[in-house]
Amino acid sequence: MDLFDFNGNAEAAKPLAERMRANNLNDFIGQQHIVAPGSLLRRAISLDRLGSCIFWGPPGTGKTTLANIIAQTTHGEFIKLNAVQAGVADVKKAVREAENNLKLYGKRTYLMLDECHRFNKTQSDSLLPAIEQGTIIFIGSTTENPYASMTPAIVSRCRVFEFKRLSTQDIMGAMQKALADKRRGLGTYGAVVDEAALRHIAVTAGGDLRTAYNALELAVLTTPPSEGVIRVTLSDAEQSIQKKSLAYSEDDYYDYLSAFCKSLRGSDSNAALYYANRLISGGCDPMLVARRLAVHSAEDVGMADPRALQMAASAMYVLEKTGVPEGLIPLAEAIVYVCEAPKSDSASAAHFAAKADAENIRDDGGVPAYLRDHSYDSREGKAQGAKYKYPHDYPSGYVEQQYLPDALKDKIYYVPKDRGYEQTVRQIRRQKGKEQ
Repeated sequence: MDLFDFNGNAEAAKPLAERMRANNLNDFIGQQHIVAPGSLLRRAISLDRLGSCIFWGPPGTGKTTLANIIAQTTHGEFIKLNAVQAGVADVKKAVREAENNLKLYGKRTYLMLDECHRFNKTQSDSLLPAIEQGTIIFIGSTTENPYASMTPAIVSRCRVFEFKRLSTQDIMGAMQKALADKRRGLGTYGAVVDEAALRHIAVTAGGDLRTAYNALELAVLTTPPSEGVIRVTLSDAEQSIQKKSLAYSEDDYYDYLSAFCKSLRGSDSNAALYYANRLISGGCDPMLVARRLAVHSAEDVGMADPRALQMAASAMYVLEKTGVPEGLIPLAEAIVYVCEAPKSDSASAAHFAAKADAENIRDDGGVPAYLRDHSYDSREGKAQGAKYKYPHDYPSGYVEQQYLPDALKDKIYYVPKDRGYEQTVRQIRRQKGKEQ
């Protein structure tokens, strides 16, 4: 508490999302798959035995809030850094403090690092020894996939917890609490918010509680009282979150979206164009339609015509850069192209089959020795056995050799169909002797 802030002005000036931040696990909203009573993470926090971990998920889902709860419940010291602003010197200073806390007071130190995917290799390497030795308990927070955006050495020493977007019900419940809370929330305004307005904000926020709080606060603070009462209507909510309410029910929305996707798969360009425009004219974000089109161009057209994905991706890019209404024209062209293209689900079927094996087969025998990266491999006998055959040393640019691990060497995931470009693929495979 600031001793000079007699009237609590600093606290009142904070955004609603900051004031309503949960202080304990019982008040924490959502993410029950990782913080439910009896869960591993909750037990670790309550016993003060949490190891290094990374919180990964979309904005406004509670990553920083949970880290703050850990800071308040742990008996150790807590240091908070932001990867955008912190340098190697800041990391080394935190490590020195952690070493002193451990040696002098027997206390563990938690290092909370926001935007941890922004840490470069040098910064990560300066922190790695402290994590390995247990001097620091690392808690990273990121919106990016840590497996792709962070140094593998750090990720391998952390447990990754994936945060999901909050449900509409979770967000509505949180907003209702904020409206009633007179100390931290908006309770002193006595505002009445229509059910339709609350639901619109919750749905449009897309699982981001911070966005919902900001829109609710703006609506309450800017709506003039009528007969002494602030009443927030659907129209007020639309303006506060800058998006109109859908001109159809939630059930109709999902029905139209389903019909659009099935029309793409069914090669009916007339129906797909109608449902796309029905969605957009009713208030649906055109980018959602473009994203679904891109997915279906790979899922349902796939290798039968690889240009379909290029068309869909190009339309999505133009729509993003030019906006509505001009961007809807290339979107319509891409919809027609995807509909009229030959269809094949062989690529997506191959993806799911390979994904199932990758997730379920733990002992696959390992990568064949001749395919390994020997530039850093220190294992004994790394150069033993068969030698790698460099395809470009052969006249056709192809030579047969085993690429899959021994346990999967006879697996076939991708089976091209006899339609569209896949006819050419099958012909190439026959020339290589890969297909009878």
